Amino acid sequence: MITAIGILHPGNMGVSVAAAAQKDGHRVYWASAGRSPETQQRAEAQGLTDAETLAALCHTCSLIISVCPPHAAEQVAQQVLAHDFQGIYVDANAIAPQRAERIGQAMAAQKVAFVDGGIIGGPAWQENTTWLYLSGREAQQVADCFTAGPLHAEVIGAEIGRASALKMCYAAYTKGTTALLCAILGVADQLAVRADLERQWSHNGSDFADQAKQRARRVTAKAWRFAGEMEEIADTFALAGLPAGFHEAAADVYARLAGFKDASEPPPLETVLAALLTE
Repeated sequence: MITAIGILHPGNMGVSVAAAAQKDGHRVYWASAGRSPETQQRAEAQGLTDAETLAALCHTCSLIISVCPPHAAEQVAQQVLAHDFQGIYVDANAIAPQRAERIGQAMAAQKVAFVDGGIIGGPAWQENTTWLYLSGREAQQVADCFTAGPLHAEVIGAEIGRASALKMCYAAYTKGTTALLCAILGVADQLAVRADLERQWSHNGSDFADQAKQRARRVTAKAWRFAGEMEEIADTFALAGLPAGFHEAAADVYARLAGFKDASEPPPLETVLAALLTE
């Protein structure tokens, strides 16, 4: 029986996952050691219980959910294993299925139950906006922690890697095409045809030109995180025997926009396009 849930870590997405678990009556813990003042503020605002250290969290919780940037997924998992955690571990990060399998194997070697997870959508504050897909033998136990909403948890199989594969395929289009639009606008601007391109996009009353510009501006705050996600998607494509180059290039595009990390307001489009020229 799941009695207490640990969240690693309560960033913008993680704190919404924690809040969804609270709606089901679960007590949710986090570990403040080494975390930023912003994370502290989010956790306190949501009423999460501070275990203070990762060791204490691992010894208190029967379920730990990892929600972190993709590049840190394995490191976070190893840190949990180092503290002799004995419950269910959910990796809900945007990682390639083969990476999820590696983490699962490491967990199994220490007798930790592992569930593969993939989150589709933004932070889960409203109904019908965010889905947590789960795969693994203990996936239903995790899904049962989120019955009250607004996060919709769905089990899609027992195979580790299945939930991550779905997440990768979904984000390959949504975030991949945004990176492509950024690059297209940058090329058009450099070749002095951006106004012409936007006029062409606007034929027959289409608002696609405005959509493209807004997508390029809004993605900047999370571009630093999406760069790693694109690399994971490239690895996923390679695993399936398909070209990985498109999403490797998308990772480069987002890496060039990483300087806008956590910006409170989207920058002007001209500023975004100028940043794309910086390698």
